[in-house]
Amino acid sequence: MVEKLDPLPNLTELAYLSIKRSMLEGKVEWHQRLTEDMLASQLGISKSPVREALNTLQGEGLIRIESRRGAYLRQFTAQDVNDLYDLRGVLEAHAVAKAKVTPELLQALWQSVDDMKQGLQSHDKVKHIEEDNRFHALIAQATGNEELGGTLRNVQNKIWLCRSKSYDLSSSTAPAAHAAIVEALESGDKKKAQRCMRDHIETVRKRLVKRIDEESRPGAKDKGKDYGDKKG
Repeated sequence: MVEKLDPLPNLTELAYLSIKRSMLEGKVEWHQRLTEDMLASQLGISKSPVREALNTLQGEGLIRIESRRGAYLRQFTAQDVNDLYDLRGVLEAHAVAKAKVTPELLQALWQSVDDMKQGLQSHDKVKHIEEDNRFHALIAQATGNEELGGTLRNVQNKIWLCRSKSYDLSSSTAPAAHAAIVEALESGDKKKAQRCMRDHIETVRKRLVKRIDEESRPGAKDKGKDYGDKKG
């Protein structure tokens, strides 16, 4: 008698994804205050789903919420970055060791490498971020370990937040590094694939920590003890 209604969109999930995407794309300044009123107005929704989205982001360690003031991006020290990359190195190497390598996985990984190259050629920051995350997620998913995948996603998001203002740090070498990992997996040499993964992660870590150290020196253009401690 009546037509079936489409399910209502999950506004909390949509708000969460939209805010998070803006953060990881570097569209939110480090000292920019994010209020429920402002975000609700920009998203065209009520404050309740925005509040829930912000609580989720705080739980993931991406923002801090200050009572009666609003939310701010989390600031990372050089030690925070080193800790994140230490953890990521262990998790990524484990994922490579445990991944079930199939023709379908190899095809998807090579496609990701090609898509990342296209993103770099077109200077598409969003595409680069998405493909970088997708490449590592594909390997994690191939382990069949959902806990590993979830933990890696959380670490990756924090790292991309650190790098959101310095996107070019490893973009020129990432496709080649990813290709080396796939080649090793394709040849059946997981030990080599693990070494390539560790080398890739260590290269990015060193460049990012160097950038943080340079920006924290007295007289640097953007002074600040913590990475991202810049004037908004």
